[in-house]
Amino acid sequence: VQLQASGGGLVQAGGSLRLSCAASGLTFSSYGMGWFRQAPGKEREFVATINWSSGRTYYADSVKGRFTISRDNAKNTVYLQMNSLKPEDTAVYYCAAYLGPVPGTKVYDYGYWGQGTQVTVSS
Repeated sequence: VQLQASGGGLVQAGGSLRLSCAASGLTFSSYGMGWFRQAPGKEREFVATINWSSGRTYYADSVKGRFTISRDNAKNTVYLQMNSLKPEDTAVYYCAAYLGPVPGTKVYDYGYWGQGTQVTVSS
């Protein structure tokens, strides 16, 4: 299984980025997908998740209303649209995959992880 995250970069506060995560080696449409982030010296934290059918999404309070998770099962890809970015959003962002009916919000819910992509928001 491979999860390849991309789309990170340096952006000014108030700007936008769209992260992508391309999956291979698994039946993508059977898996829920999530995004987590980890800032230096901090634990990995939940950002957003979407279930296998795109029928259910869930967001951390810190990103609700600014970030949108979506997926394209035909392309085996999950996206994270990030708007109104803040310096506190600076982190390495990871995509991950889980099996099960309940949206995963904990690290241990996820069985597969990508390598991460750096997002830096300048003030």
